[in-house]
Amino acid sequence: MHAVAGLLVGAIVGVTGVGGGALMTPILVMLFGVAPTTAVGTDLLYASVTKMFGTAVHHKAGTVDWQIVRRLALGSLPAAALTLAWMHFSHVGQLRSGLITFTLGVALVVTALGILFKAQIHSLGTRFRLGDSARFKAMQPAMTVLCGVLLGAMVTLTSVGAGALGTAMLVYLYPLRLSAGKLVGTDLAHAIPLTLIAGMGHLALGNVDLALMLNLLAGSIPGVVIGSYVSTRAPVGPLRIAIAFVLLFVAWKMVAR
Repeated sequence: MHAVAGLLVGAIVGVTGVGGGALMTPILVMLFGVAPTTAVGTDLLYASVTKMFGTAVHHKAGTVDWQIVRRLALGSLPAAALTLAWMHFSHVGQLRSGLITFTLGVALVVTALGILFKAQIHSLGTRFRLGDSARFKAMQPAMTVLCGVLLGAMVTLTSVGAGALGTAMLVYLYPLRLSAGKLVGTDLAHAIPLTLIAGMGHLALGNVDLALMLNLLAGSIPGVVIGSYVSTRAPVGPLRIAIAFVLLFVAWKMVAR
């Protein structure tokens, strides 16, 4: 069953760039009874490997903007390292499961809203980009790094946000530069180092079930490769909307536990 869950989530990640943490972590907690801290840590390492295969497909198709990836990583990787250090010294990893579950629920709501209002966010970015082009372009590098900082902290704490929130930020900052396929590919590529560093940190904190991770990867690797090929050839908007409503339902269930 773990491999089946990995296949499903891997395919969704490949198609939409969303779901590595937002879908898998709740599945591990609610369906398989995995402790929330272990679910977060295991999911981060699982996501890093899964997204490597998806990114390889997108890179081959030319749908990764590596300059944007570097800008995001400049903010997200130090933020992830600092968040891990804070977790270690403040013993956040030992927080009771209820609080961690509640935090995950809140992160899922934010993620779902990012998906649902993606078009409006893109429209706002386009308006600013066309209205004051020189100023907007001058701010892009620094704003991208800042978005990376926010993603780094959030993903390290909850394993959620690298996909949906990352794409929401990118459609605002680069409304004319990124096609739908390039948006997914760029987001996937940035998620690799972020989830890998965060996952290794959680491994050091004892929050990773390696056997579970391998079972998930058995399904997710073929799933993400298939999904990545589909994403470059088919519209994914309806699927993203459906995922958003699923996330809102899951968030409600987690917060109400």
